[in-house]
Amino acid sequence: MGLDVARAYTFAWRHAPKVPEPLLRAVFTLVADVTWLRRGEGVRRLEANYARLRPELDAHGLRRLSRAGMRSYMRYFREAFTLQGSTPDQVRARVRLVDERHVRPAVEAGQAISLALGHLGNWDLAGAWATPNLAPVLTVAEKLRPPELYEEFVGFRRSIGIEVLGLGDADVFRRLVRGALEGGRVVPLLADRDLAATGVEVDLAGHRARVAAGPAALALAAGVPLVPAAITYERLRGERRRAAGTPWGIVVRFFAPVPVPPADPALSAPQRRRAQVEAMTQGWVDALAVTLRERTEDWHMLQRVFVDDLDPARYARTRAEAGEVPA
Repeated sequence: MGLDVARAYTFAWRHAPKVPEPLLRAVFTLVADVTWLRRGEGVRRLEANYARLRPELDAHGLRRLSRAGMRSYMRYFREAFTLQGSTPDQVRARVRLVDERHVRPAVEAGQAISLALGHLGNWDLAGAWATPNLAPVLTVAEKLRPPELYEEFVGFRRSIGIEVLGLGDADVFRRLVRGALEGGRVVPLLADRDLAATGVEVDLAGHRARVAAGPAALALAAGVPLVPAAITYERLRGERRRAAGTPWGIVVRFFAPVPVPPADPALSAPQRRRAQVEAMTQGWVDALAVTLRERTEDWHMLQRVFVDDLDPARYARTRAEAGEVPA
């Protein structure tokens, strides 16, 4: 009998907060290590992605890094299953901001922010912190299968104050733009994968990669700042650890807003917009690449993102559909 994934997630969200935190940490660390030892497709892909970011590592160093990566990934799930049971004070104690000056003045002035994120650290914890402490959060979620699993994730995120739109739903981009134009909120988009096949090819740490165009396109359409943000884990100690109720917290680092390049009058309006989106996307990718190299183990990327790892024929079709090359 196959595992009912949605039911398993529901069980975890309901019961994990009741389990003593040290025991839960031990269980999820064991799950991470067993998964790493089995060296399945996801772990091999994680290592391949890490190898492109950290070419100086030998095979042994890469294996150690991928083990740390799986532990970080399972830490995210453990925290997701228990986040609804955390108090507002515990959430605040677990989050530390770096360069908040890049976002705070804008949201306090009633403006929205388009945040470009990667699959780094715990973005759900950052969202739970942001709504009561920075600005309401509006985002987009990938449609997971089975649908019941997607509904569980949406329900979880709404329970921690995050407004969620489904990727692929009708008018989702217009709804994002409308939300940004209303102001007074942050719109974080996980964009280091091109899920909609409408993305941008960029240079990521010296390798060609395919990422989403959403953050830059939203910033241009709504006239709001595009701010790259990186979320990584850090060990907590002393009073902060006691207040957080856990030994792990996150650091949310905001980078300077990506400038809007001047429009080329020689191009048509759609071409001008595409060129601006491409330039701004490269801008936030360059910022994020700094953290990906420094804290590689917190990048939870178990899928193909680099062009050299993609199926050539399928990728050619993706580029043709995006209007990048003739069909």
